[in-house]
Amino acid sequence: MKDVSQLKRKRGIVFKKILLTLLVIMSANVLVAQKQVKNIVLVHGAFADGSGWEAVYNVLKKKGFNVSVVANPNTSFDEDVAAARRTIERLEGPIVLVGHSYGGAIITEAGNSDKVAGLVYIAAFVPDAGETLLQLVQSGPPTPNSGIEPPSADGFIWYGKAKFHSGFCADLSKEKADFMYDSQVPIAASAFVASVSKAAWKTKPSWYIIATDDQTVPIEGARFMAKRANSKVKEIKASHAVYVSQAKEVADVIAQAAKESSK
Repeated sequence: MKDVSQLKRKRGIVFKKILLTLLVIMSANVLVAQKQVKNIVLVHGAFADGSGWEAVYNVLKKKGFNVSVVANPNTSFDEDVAAARRTIERLEGPIVLVGHSYGGAIITEAGNSDKVAGLVYIAAFVPDAGETLLQLVQSGPPTPNSGIEPPSADGFIWYGKAKFHSGFCADLSKEKADFMYDSQVPIAASAFVASVSKAAWKTKPSWYIIATDDQTVPIEGARFMAKRANSKVKEIKASHAVYVSQAKEVADVIAQAAKESSK
């Protein structure tokens, strides 16, 4: 009887240890699941530079986020993706990756990093694997007010002065539009025929901000891409440069994405 009693006690001790271990593991998993994304990486598009993110950056910083702005060179799709990846790799912890316009294609590829918890597309292109920007642009009716020019002799594309204000950033002041025009970064024409190898939105949650007065990315095309990616959609009455003109609303969507992308 004594041996039986000792055996029961030993079994009870083993059971308690197993139970304690399981509780510790479950608690750790809960803590991991509740860990909020604190890193935000912002990627600009064609005909722009990183300075356009300043107001969004300031709002997010005040909310307590660690914010990085990628200075993609727009010299080729591969080089632009590499620039985003360099910023992603130097950060610790999960990241929400944000792209405006052509930046949407960049984050679709760079977003396959294990560090990326969610994607936010802002008036952006959202290509599928094997799909090019040119295919997306040609899939719907052209925007008559777009000022995108034909490639120059050196293989780069600029946004023309005549339609820059009305077609790119109509809801900004003339002075701001002039600055953005004069500081624009042209895009290599080759980027329009490069394709994504793997679309991150197929495995990551995504959000899409549609600028309802966009004269660069047609609204129906934006709605199609957002629906295909199963993105959570926010429509904002703004121009293509919605991230500049409506910085607080854009920052609020990014912050919400970070909250919902906990990992």
